[in-house]
Amino acid sequence: MPHKFRRRTLSATIKAACLLTLFVSYPLVLRAETSASSVLCRPDFATARRNELASKLRAITGWYDLRFNEKGELRASQQAYSGGSETARNLLAAAMAGEKLIVLEEASNRTDVVFCNVVEGQWTKDAANKQPVYIVLIDFTDFSHVMGDSPALAAFNVGWGVLHEIDHVVHASTDLAQDGEAGECEDIINKMRRECGLAERAEYFFTYLPGSNTSDHMTRFVRIAFDERTPKKNKKKRYWLVWDAALVGGLEERKQVVARK
Repeated sequence: MPHKFRRRTLSATIKAACLLTLFVSYPLVLRAETSASSVLCRPDFATARRNELASKLRAITGWYDLRFNEKGELRASQQAYSGGSETARNLLAAAMAGEKLIVLEEASNRTDVVFCNVVEGQWTKDAANKQPVYIVLIDFTDFSHVMGDSPALAAFNVGWGVLHEIDHVVHASTDLAQDGEAGECEDIINKMRRECGLAERAEYFFTYLPGSNTSDHMTRFVRIAFDERTPKKNKKKRYWLVWDAALVGGLEERKQVVARK
């Protein structure tokens, strides 16, 4: 089943009218700085948040010059990398040079956004002559509520969340998964984690921490498993992330909780 995008008008997303005419069509290669990138921030996306996201994406991709320029466009040189994930670099290169416009918007403390989410934008004028647009909503505060094992924390941050949503746009990947599976989109993100030497997400759905769903308290702790392969006998070591879903959300909106006996 394809990923479902909700629609949202773009007039509230990009305020500078000149930006609306910069994006035409691009081959899937990175262009010079004089050409527009198809991944950019809203004008009101705080500089500190831009820097935080760029730092996480640099660590994942190995692109040490990846940044948001003064126009809010995501930029990187294909040659300027060391280590990191080739799959992540290919994804961002395709996104930055692609025909679909991806607008990054801060959505911290919003109850309808669980970590990150992508919605389909809708032009308010002359839509037929403009490129498709998608808005990636990012709740930075949700990530601050996550606790757990260090190897799992390294494999789950705002950079990984944004890459997940961008893959939905670029590759039309889905989140469809059975209990105990990561799903199509997260399988791609797990490949990036392997290339970075990190633990992999074992499942898409988060589950209640034992006892949390029967508690009378306002907290509702949930968890997600991450697995790390060990050199000996091809065994896996399991790590956990835990957060309070009453703070982060997702108990009802996205139906991502699987109750287990």
